[in-house]
Amino acid sequence: MGGAATLGLDAFLAGEARRDPSAANDSFTSLPAALKRTLAASLPSADHATLVSQLLSLQISVPVYVKLVGDFSSAAPGIIRSFASAALTSDRFHVIGATPHHLRENTNSAPGFYIYLLNLGSQSKPYAYSLDSKDASLAFTKCLGTLWTGKDRYVWIDLAAGPVEYGPAISGEGVIPRGEFHPLSSLHGRPRSEKALLSDLTSVVLSEQSLVFKSYNAKFSECPICSYAIARSTNSYTSRFLFENYTLIVSEYLDSKRLHQILSDSVEEVRRAAAIPEEEEYGKVLPVYVFDLEYDKLLLLDRYHQAIAFRNMVIAVRTRSSQTVSDYSCNGRHVITQTRNLDRPIIGSVLQSMWGVSPTHLSWSPQHNSTLVDYTWSVGQTPFGPFSETSFLSFIQRDAARRNVLLTSLNYTITSAIDVLQSMAVHGGDRKLLKERKHVEFVQRWNLLKYKLEKVVSGISHFDFEKAMYFLRSSDHDLYAIHTLIYEASQKLEALLVCFKDPPFPWASVSLFGVFLFGFCYVYAKRDKILKSKRKQF
Repeated sequence: MGGAATLGLDAFLAGEARRDPSAANDSFTSLPAALKRTLAASLPSADHATLVSQLLSLQISVPVYVKLVGDFSSAAPGIIRSFASAALTSDRFHVIGATPHHLRENTNSAPGFYIYLLNLGSQSKPYAYSLDSKDASLAFTKCLGTLWTGKDRYVWIDLAAGPVEYGPAISGEGVIPRGEFHPLSSLHGRPRSEKALLSDLTSVVLSEQSLVFKSYNAKFSECPICSYAIARSTNSYTSRFLFENYTLIVSEYLDSKRLHQILSDSVEEVRRAAAIPEEEEYGKVLPVYVFDLEYDKLLLLDRYHQAIAFRNMVIAVRTRSSQTVSDYSCNGRHVITQTRNLDRPIIGSVLQSMWGVSPTHLSWSPQHNSTLVDYTWSVGQTPFGPFSETSFLSFIQRDAARRNVLLTSLNYTITSAIDVLQSMAVHGGDRKLLKERKHVEFVQRWNLLKYKLEKVVSGISHFDFEKAMYFLRSSDHDLYAIHTLIYEASQKLEALLVCFKDPPFPWASVSLFGVFLFGFCYVYAKRDKILKSKRKQF
C-alpha cells in the first residue's frame, strides 16, 4: 500500500480504537469503499509458502539506551559499543551509535530501556546502596547493591560502588564476587500493605481484562485430602553441622512434584473441603494452595522454597517456625529467611504461572541451550530470590507480564493463519478455490490482517501494549472471515472423474508372446519323440 493509503487506514483504525477499544465489532464492515479498493489492489503471492514466510518474518525490536553519567574518558562510548557488539553474538542485536546527552530528559523521549552508568569518582571509603528501609540486625541480613531497577523503564548502575557480595553461601552458580562495603545511603524502600501488593500485581493486567482474588479456607483437621497430601509428600534428609564435633541432623521437607500430582488428581475433593462454588465466568483460574501448618519445625518445598510455581497451580507452605538460616549469603553473612511471610514468594510464583515471567536470577543462554543462574539483578525491586525484602514490581516484571500475554496471542493468531493457508493450498490455492467476488474479499481481508499484525509488532516494540492488544483482537475478525471464505468455498467443490482416451492395442507384444507360447506347446507335444531319438544315439 502507498503512503497516503497507509495514512488513511491508520486514521480510520485509530478512530475505530477510540469508538470500540475492545474490538468487539469487525472493522472491515465499516471500511470506506476507497480503502477497500486500496486493499484489493495489492494481490498476495500465489505461493502459500511465501505467505507463510511473510507471517514468520515479523520481528519485535526493543531499543536500549546506555547513558554515561559522570567523569568518563572520551574512549568510553567506543569501548561500550565494542563490548556490546562482542557480548551480543546474535545478529538480532545491533549497536547503532553514541550521541551526547544531558541528565535532564525530555518527557517525550523515545520509548526504550534506559541504562545509566554512574561514575561518582573515587570516595574516601568503599560504599554500596541499601535498597530497603530496614536496618540490619542479628535477625535480619541487609543485602547491599550497586544497582537499581525502577518502576519506569530505567536502570542505574554505580560503577564506583562496591564491591558487593551475594549468592550461594557454600557452593552453587551465580555468586557475585566477595568484597567489603559500607552503605552510602538508604534508598527507595518503604513497608507495603497487602492492598498495595495486590494493586501492584493488578498493574500488569491489560485493558478489558480483570484480575479477581478470592480466598477460601479449609481446616486441616476437616480436609482428609489435605492431610493425605502432606503425609505422602513429606520426606527427610540429613545434614552435617559442626558444633563441638560433626553432628548429623535429620530434617523434613515436602516433595513438590508429589504434592502437585496429588492436588491435580483431587481437585474436586479440595473444592468440596473448602466449599468453593462452581464458577464458569472466568477465563482462567489459577489456584494458589497455601498450607499453613501447626508444626513447630521448619518445612519447606524441595528443602529450599516457600512457594513453587507450576503450570496449573501455585503451592506454598509455612509452619510456626518464623525464620531460618538459608544457604545464601550477603555482606559475608548468611541470609535469614522470614518463613512466615509468604507475600513475595507467592507473588513471584503467580507471575511465573499466570504470565510466564522468568525469575530475575535465570537467563537463557543460546550457547548452552539452557538457563544460567546469575544473581546480579536479584536485589532491589523484585519478588524473586532471597536477597530482597521489597515486594515492588519493577518495569522488568510489568513489561514481561504484558508482553508475554500479547506474544502468546500473536503466536496463536499466526499459527491459525498458517493452518488456513495450508488448507487453501491443498485445494489449489486462492485463485483456483475462490471465485472472483470472494477472491477480492480474501485479498482485502488478507492485506488488512497483515497490516494489523504489523501494528501489533509495532505496538509491542514501542511498549504501547494497549494498542497492540486492540489490533490483536481486531485481527481475529479478519482471520475468522478468511477461514469462513476458505471453508465455504471448499464445501462447494465437486468431484469430477476425467476419462482419458484408451491407448492403442499392443499388437507387437501380443504377437511375440503368441510365438513364444506356440513354440513351448510344440516342444511339449513332441517331447517323447525328441527324447527317443536322443536315446538311440547312445
